[in-house]
Amino acid sequence: MNQYLSLFLKGLAMGAANVIPGVSGGTIAFITGIYQRLIDALKSFDLNALKLLLKGDFKVFALKTDLYFLIAIFAGIAISILSLAKVLEYAFVNYEVLTLAFFFGLIIASILGVGKQISSFNISNIMALLLGVAIAAGIAFLPPAEANDSFIYLTICGAVAICSMILPGLSGSYILLLMGNYVLVMQAIGDLSISILAPIAIGCILGLVFFSRLLSFLFKSYQDFTISILTGFVAGSLAIIWPWKETQYMILEGGKEKAIGYEWQLPAVGTEFYIAIALMIVGFLLVWLMERYANKDQSAI
Repeated sequence: MNQYLSLFLKGLAMGAANVIPGVSGGTIAFITGIYQRLIDALKSFDLNALKLLLKGDFKVFALKTDLYFLIAIFAGIAISILSLAKVLEYAFVNYEVLTLAFFFGLIIASILGVGKQISSFNISNIMALLLGVAIAAGIAFLPPAEANDSFIYLTICGAVAICSMILPGLSGSYILLLMGNYVLVMQAIGDLSISILAPIAIGCILGLVFFSRLLSFLFKSYQDFTISILTGFVAGSLAIIWPWKETQYMILEGGKEKAIGYEWQLPAVGTEFYIAIALMIVGFLLVWLMERYANKDQSAI
């Protein structure tokens, strides 16, 4: 029971991270030691698993898919997203710099947590790390698209976002922001709008089933190289979540605004700056403590 409670709490942390543009639930899974198990469990959903379910052999199905592990994780993720969507929306609107500063500290600690799992820093691993940094940082400079609530586009958004969510360092929420549907999806979660959430959920399921297979193969065949590029993703995401940046808008017909990019700035020293630094430290310590707890939890199991 303690093991499943621990998994549920890790799911809560993953859900909270997935709501924030720039923070990845995959990063939380990685530093808490459940990433490989999560990918393997997701990959196990295949035709054989479906046959077991249709035959009513639920016990074997649960063992094959590590079902109770997934239930504990995804229950935490779902409850966290549903409960935090409105809170974080309010925090971003009213305290954007302070909120981003807190998560900036989380990511700095995450870089250390993910990076220390690289067994050797040879040329190929260093190149992979730099490639990851370049890709994640490059995403920060892409202009956000306009909102689109068509069924097909929402399904694509769900598939792309969930793939990003399970990649450490690439934020599914930020991908939704770039695709123009972050606000739409956050409002749909708060309002429980099935017409929006259903195609997103379909896309998430499809993305998880197919992308988890690729990740599992990469981890088993090229572990150090894969961890190196993921560490780069995490480091590059710092550009996305830098607290002191100003959103640039373009005025559309009818007076509507469209975000087209960001202007990064240096912080002005003052009360807000010192509070932001304090929150960065809190965020860093939170991940550090979570990692220590995860290591103890794994050794106990």
